[in-house]
Amino acid sequence: MKTRLFYQLGREVSEIGLGTWQLGGTEWGPVSEEDALETLQAAAESGITFIDTADIYGMGRSETLIGRFLQQRPDRDRFFIATKVGRRPDPGMPKNFSRPILFQHVEDSLRRLHREAIDLLQLHCPPMEVLQQGEVFEHLRELRRQGKIKAFGVSVESMAEAMVCLNQPDVASLQIIFNIFRRKPIDVLFPKAQQKQVALIARLPLASGLLGGKLSAETAFGERDHRQFNRDGRAFNIGETFAGLPFERGVELVSYLRPLVPEGMTMAQFALRWCLDFPAITTVIPGSKRPKQVRENAAASELPPLPETIHRRLRQFYEDEVVAYIRGPY
Repeated sequence: MKTRLFYQLGREVSEIGLGTWQLGGTEWGPVSEEDALETLQAAAESGITFIDTADIYGMGRSETLIGRFLQQRPDRDRFFIATKVGRRPDPGMPKNFSRPILFQHVEDSLRRLHREAIDLLQLHCPPMEVLQQGEVFEHLRELRRQGKIKAFGVSVESMAEAMVCLNQPDVASLQIIFNIFRRKPIDVLFPKAQQKQVALIARLPLASGLLGGKLSAETAFGERDHRQFNRDGRAFNIGETFAGLPFERGVELVSYLRPLVPEGMTMAQFALRWCLDFPAITTVIPGSKRPKQVRENAAASELPPLPETIHRRLRQFYEDEVVAYIRGPY
């Protein structure tokens, strides 16, 4: 597993991390405690040190399982834990970003994670008005002075939000949607983030499973799977990429990519390798529910970069087949 520098803390982290929304055991279908702990163990064995979670994932279950896992390990300090706050329903947005609520939610996360300090605390997709007002950043600086957090960042929905955050001193990271279908950050965000040495965390690198290459037009998601959201009949909205696109069309787009996958790579590894080919990206956080998935994802770190010819074809594919369908904040 190769590592990259998390600039503000001067610390190396695994370039493939682990996203743990699915370990909450709700929006991605049920995940047993045993399966969750085995998945975390497989991540550790694969060299993954960057673990991303949030207090809303399973209403604290994901953080609790990570904390339990870390307690069992004598090398627990080698793991970089990034959690997010702001989307809990008690009391909800935007009040979650007020000083007393934010501080209480951080204390709750510290307790569940069994840590004295959180390596990276991220605001979880706050409204633009919260970012523009800027007061929440003062709360984060106070938490850092108190030793409750080591660094802070923001998980954003759009590049406009990302640029507002970059104008705030001390922002250590931005978590962004970034995958073959969502490449706007390359031109809009990457140069300034690199200039300011702000770490970029790529979420949804597999577009909620679509770029894993195993979904078909007949795929049926579980009743509680979040990918049912906005899927009315055959409508499709996986990975916050498209709106109103027929599901079959989404699968068809992936079929266009298959001939580009080099021999020896899976479709998922191809998608992850594409993300890693950009030096501005600090770590990529695919989610996994099973140890086998974790190991296959981690192996993308050891694969060679994609040829420039493939990168050019993927840019053209995006411009010709994808960008016109993207809706919502971007």
